[in-house]
Amino acid sequence: MNKTFLSLALVAFAFVGTTAENIKTPTNLSTTQSPYIDLTEAAESTVNSVVYIKVSMASKQIERYSSPFDDFFGDFFGFGDRQQRRQTETPRRTAAGSGVIISSDGYIVTNNHVVADADEIEVKLNDKREFKARIIGCDKTSDLALIKVETEGLRAIPIGDSDKLKIGEWVLAVGNPFNLTSTVTAGIVSAKSRSLNANDVESFIQTDAAINSGNSGGALVNAKGELVGINAMLYSQTGSFSGYGFAIPTTIMNKVVDDLKKYGTVQRALLGISGNDLTKYIDSEKEKGKSESDLDFGITEGVIVLEVPVDGAAAEAGIKEKDVVVAIDGKTVKSMAEMKEILATHRPGDKISVTIVRNKQRLEKQIVLRNIQGTTDTVSDIDPYSLGVALKPLTTQQKRELALENGLMVISVKEGKMKEAGLAKGIIITEVNDVKMNAVSDFDQVVREANSSKDPVLWIKAKTSSGLPKSYVVDLNAGGETDTKSEK
Repeated sequence: MNKTFLSLALVAFAFVGTTAENIKTPTNLSTTQSPYIDLTEAAESTVNSVVYIKVSMASKQIERYSSPFDDFFGDFFGFGDRQQRRQTETPRRTAAGSGVIISSDGYIVTNNHVVADADEIEVKLNDKREFKARIIGCDKTSDLALIKVETEGLRAIPIGDSDKLKIGEWVLAVGNPFNLTSTVTAGIVSAKSRSLNANDVESFIQTDAAINSGNSGGALVNAKGELVGINAMLYSQTGSFSGYGFAIPTTIMNKVVDDLKKYGTVQRALLGISGNDLTKYIDSEKEKGKSESDLDFGITEGVIVLEVPVDGAAAEAGIKEKDVVVAIDGKTVKSMAEMKEILATHRPGDKISVTIVRNKQRLEKQIVLRNIQGTTDTVSDIDPYSLGVALKPLTTQQKRELALENGLMVISVKEGKMKEAGLAKGIIITEVNDVKMNAVSDFDQVVREANSSKDPVLWIKAKTSSGLPKSYVVDLNAGGETDTKSEK
């Protein structure tokens, strides 16, 4: 039985059975327009702004636990508790994708899932020149990343306005499917503001152009050769193209790129509500037996407010449950995806006008947007090493001696929040925010996630070298207090 799923692997567009020569405009268009849509100039200019990206992930040492009898009998004789530690090395991995040059001095946009785990990034231009690239910033929420190569005079792509795209408009996709570099394909915009529930922020441009392995991070351009989206994923029943492709619009990309350059992390503005598409809400309530009169909001499209946290921006402005958001700053809102796309262009502290419908009456609310921590402050990226500790995974022998399955040992401490919290050389960190610590990268990831969360706090479980349990609390906010205690 076929299962429909979203492929977040490296993807690509492939064009089937259409050429610029047989793309004709409808006969009812003005006679002053050309009977053909010529895509050749857009294609020729775009290929020089799209790059091939190869990423490498270094091999890692991991430990596996198994019964000495598993290889022969599984756990048939009940010896499953007699575990052995086996240290193995994962093979070095490589993957490929695409990227788009957005400035002549080497800034390149791609997908987060292309480069997020990369230890090494190589970029090849259309003229075959190759460069090493470094990550400027990654944003998992929008699946965008910004990387940079150190050179000048690159061919930057002109950036267009994705809001001006129309359904049925022809677009080109440029990338490197199946390692076939500088491949240009075509299709039309089949829908806008699509949400696939794959990322927290998404309002995809949907196109019927084919997507296959290798073109994630490539360019979606209009007939003028302007960038209107970053190709991101496919919708398929098989994992290969069989339906539609989706691109992240430039309205979202521009804000993410600007934030990554300025702050190292995205400044995400929140309205302070939980909700759903009004049409989906009405349908679900009808299935529960609600009557038409109970579901008569006077409108059929918008975002219905289902929850309003008391400490959020919307609550302060007087928005209530069952209000329906229909516009922001005069721009019509028909769905959650459209609302998220509009909010994605704002930063905490921005003031917006929100139009709601309450009891079939339209009201205007002025709202000052906040960050996830409930303030209008700028959220800065945090370097885990700025916390003041150097960490090293426990060796197999240390784990055996301490009867631990995992842990990171503090090998050096300098001034910083971790020292203020009481951590010292020799302390073994086993868990941070309920995540087991097996590698330094585990610690780095938890720190960054906590820093951009509603509660920027590290809850640390640890042990001394003598086996005494310890716990620490580290507040990542500037000037935040720290605490430590022993568990006896």
